[in-house]
Amino acid sequence: MYETGPRVPRLCLDERMQKLDETRSADLGALLWLAVATFSMGIDGYVLAGLLPQIADDFAVTEAAAGQLMTAFAVTVALAGPLLGALTGRWERKAIILGSLAVFVVGNLIVAVAPTFAWAMTGRVVSALGGGLLNAVIAAYVIAKSPPERRGRALSLVLGGWLAATALGVPIGLVAGQQDWRIPMFMVVGAGSVALIGIVLKVPTLHLPPLSLRESLRPLTQGNILFALLTPAGLMCASYFCFTYATLIFIPRVGDGFGMIAVMFGYGIVSLVGNIISGRLTDRIPPSRVITIIIGSLIVVAAFGSAGLLLPGALGATAAVLWFVGCAFFNGGSGVPLQARLGAMAPESAAFVLALNGSAMWVGTALGSALGGLALTLGVAPDTLPLLSTGIVGITLLAHLVSVRSVARADARRRSET
Repeated sequence: MYETGPRVPRLCLDERMQKLDETRSADLGALLWLAVATFSMGIDGYVLAGLLPQIADDFAVTEAAAGQLMTAFAVTVALAGPLLGALTGRWERKAIILGSLAVFVVGNLIVAVAPTFAWAMTGRVVSALGGGLLNAVIAAYVIAKSPPERRGRALSLVLGGWLAATALGVPIGLVAGQQDWRIPMFMVVGAGSVALIGIVLKVPTLHLPPLSLRESLRPLTQGNILFALLTPAGLMCASYFCFTYATLIFIPRVGDGFGMIAVMFGYGIVSLVGNIISGRLTDRIPPSRVITIIIGSLIVVAAFGSAGLLLPGALGATAAVLWFVGCAFFNGGSGVPLQARLGAMAPESAAFVLALNGSAMWVGTALGSALGGLALTLGVAPDTLPLLSTGIVGITLLAHLVSVRSVARADARRRSET
């Protein structure tokens, strides 16, 4: 007879099988359901900005006051995302995804049925509490579940849900919102609810080594990680320095009707293409190098776009569109390598670090919008904004290169010590 060795206890065998199951890569179906969740977030992130007049009329407030619904969401995400990411460091990952998505859906339902402006503001804060954690924990889940050689493509698929919302969901929501601004909110609730069901059924559980709050917060003491966050902040600052006021550049050239809708639709589609390509590129070369290529390309696009905007008539309109879609391609492609790089720098605290990445992006968005508005207030022409944004991108490139060199030196020191 063959020797079979000692019998393995049933409980031990079950635990080993569970760990084996949890280390398998998330399949395409699981990633698609996570992409549906980010799709719902993408609609929520952009559609209200185009419906401020309707919201203001409904609640009898000024458009400036209605705009604070966006501000409240951004501030809450920036502050609460990292904190919630640290506090949930001991929890199972799928449970966090479901919990944060449920909070996000409930918050948007409150906004959709809000009888007063105060209730709408409350709903935005609640949805931000869920959304601030959701995006980070989904990205962390994908990084943990994907083999290194397919990580970029997996991230691009999930992030593609957000960008698809920009291309498809937001235009549809804006059209529907002209009849009733609450309809897009119900769209978000519907998409989020469908994602909840799909995630329950198709997304595997994932238990990572539990971290104490102190261990989760450790990246805050790591200078290389904090310095790396300047890159997403700088990219978003440069983007929203122009994107916030893109209508001022395009309406004189393409009109404020179908032409403007077509431009925004094109921006979303090209962003999605850039995201797909950068995901595949990130699987082949280091994410830091992909980021360097993207930032350098944005400088070239901004410089040529600034020159093209000086052209008259149809030539100027064509140059404006080419500049805009060029920015869309490279901005859309930046999300995957940024997440992959930061996740690799602190894999044990990926959810917290990626929440910090989200906070940095929201801070950059707010700063870019504010600086662009200040420039216009000081008399800068809208067509000059792309040129000024080139300086912001240049500073971002310098910060990124310093960060890459700093990380390389730290890695070299660790290797020499061992």
